[in-house]
Amino acid sequence: MLPESTFIRLRTQLDCLPTLLAGVPEDAMNRRTASGKWSARENLAHLARYQEVFRERVEKMLAKKQPILIRYQAEEDPEWPAWAELPMKEVRARLGSGRSKIIAQFETLTAEQLARVGVHTRLGALTLLQWLEFFLLHEAHHLLAVLQRVREGE
Repeated sequence: MLPESTFIRLRTQLDCLPTLLAGVPEDAMNRRTASGKWSARENLAHLARYQEVFRERVEKMLAKKQPILIRYQAEEDPEWPAWAELPMKEVRARLGSGRSKIIAQFETLTAEQLARVGVHTRLGALTLLQWLEFFLLHEAHHLLAVLQRVREGE
C-alpha cells in the first residue's frame, strides 16, 4: 500500500494547473525562453507523454525481475514531436486521462509489488515506490518550469 502522503500527491499534484494558468494568454503558453527551453505547453505535453512512459515502466517492473530502464529523453523519443505539437486542450485532456490510469494502476499494488526493483541507468536500483517518488519530483520540476515560462516577460 502506498504511503498516504505519496498517494495524496499522486492524486492532487496536477490540481495546481488552474491556479498556475489562470489568466495566462495563449501566446504565453507557447513562449520559449531566449535560449530555446520548452514553452509551458511543451512542458505539460512532456508530462503527459512521460505518464505513458512511466506506466510502461511500471508494467515492466511488475513483469520482470530488475529490468534495466534507460533514462528517458524526449528528444530521443520518436513519439515526442507529435506530442510537442498538441494543442493545449488536448494536452490537458491527456494529462487527466493519464493520471487516472496511473492512480488506478497504483491503487491495487501490494507492499511486495511496491518493493519490486527497476534499475535506472543513471540513478541505479529503485523500488517501484521510489520510482513513483522520482516520477512525482520530476513532474513538480516541470510544473515549476510552467510557472516560470508563463510569468517571464510580464
